[in-house]
Amino acid sequence: MGESRTELIEWLNNLLQINYTKIEQCGTGGAYCQVMDSVYGDVPMVRVKMNTKHEYEFLANYKVLQNVFKAHKVDKPIPVDKLVKCKMQDNLEFLQWIRWFWDQNSPGGEYDAVGRRKGAATDTPHTIAPVAPRVRSAASSGSGGLTAPSGAARTGGGKTPTGGPRAGSGLGGGAANAKLQEELKQVKEDVDALEMERNFYFNKLRDIEILVQNQMEVLETEEKTGDVLNSIQAILYKTE
Repeated sequence: MGESRTELIEWLNNLLQINYTKIEQCGTGGAYCQVMDSVYGDVPMVRVKMNTKHEYEFLANYKVLQNVFKAHKVDKPIPVDKLVKCKMQDNLEFLQWIRWFWDQNSPGGEYDAVGRRKGAATDTPHTIAPVAPRVRSAASSGSGGLTAPSGAARTGGGKTPTGGPRAGSGLGGGAANAKLQEELKQVKEDVDALEMERNFYFNKLRDIEILVQNQMEVLETEEKTGDVLNSIQAILYKTE
């Protein structure tokens, strides 16, 4: 487990037929999943995204990885909350362990990495997972419950405009106009991605809220108390 970063990246690229340039890129989780596939051959690679851009996609990859570890009784905690931040040190330590595990358990022989991915894109992934905006909650634990973030249920209006500048804006010609259009397009993509991620986490919190409320009702009918459930509700409805 003493390989240098350069040696680890070279090994990873050769094994998976990818083109990573730094350890941080492993934080998306896709490469870890496929290394495990090279050992066991049963990872559902159709669910693994190698060219991810957003944290919710990273988390989906790690869910696959956790299921693989569970199925094969691999006794190793996966520090998902650290790895998804795509920091070098955390991913270096985990990749060193992954390399050690591969050395101990690889069946040997040729591994068709491209074939296992079924030709899926393997563009160099983004390495900075966007931070999900904090979900605003109701001020009390009454019937209000969690408050959906602004724009969570929008279907049309309120989107970031993508149209070009109005005539006579003096941008200095077609080149400047094209550049501005590209910048606006990128901003819209970023906003859409953040909205999707925000809604993803809000929906999870809402599911937890409903589950807690249902269990609280059951306890009330049985004239029992639920300290843990009360604590969870307090966290969900905390405003600071």
